[in-house]
Amino acid sequence: MPYDYDPQNIFARILRGEIPNKTVLETAHTLAFHDIRPQAPVHVLVIPKGPYVTYDHFARDASDAEIVDFHRVVAQVCAMTGVQPGEGGAGFRGITNAGEAGVQEVPHFHMHILGGRPLGRMLAPAA
Repeated sequence: MPYDYDPQNIFARILRGEIPNKTVLETAHTLAFHDIRPQAPVHVLVIPKGPYVTYDHFARDASDAEIVDFHRVVAQVCAMTGVQPGEGGAGFRGITNAGEAGVQEVPHFHMHILGGRPLGRMLAPAA
């Protein structure tokens, strides 16, 4: 499967500083920022700085340093926002969408960290 990265997508533009964001945490390889349309009291997007389209693309092609950094930032965001269940938080949901069937809206790999309230079932039961 080819991964056609669009360097004009909104997250690429955020990474270049063309669009402002409300940064939660930034490292050499990763940026975490508040979602502009939050779906829960805690709604942070975590994105790699590299040009990866989907999670599988990132997992396949990113360097070990990028992969470790991304996942460590996810853990730090969970701690910073108080949703870490092992540290007294009530829990969170990590979501990444891929492709058309996964309803991916921005063609840059990103993980949503949502928490701060009960989130309900992940998917409605099949009809």
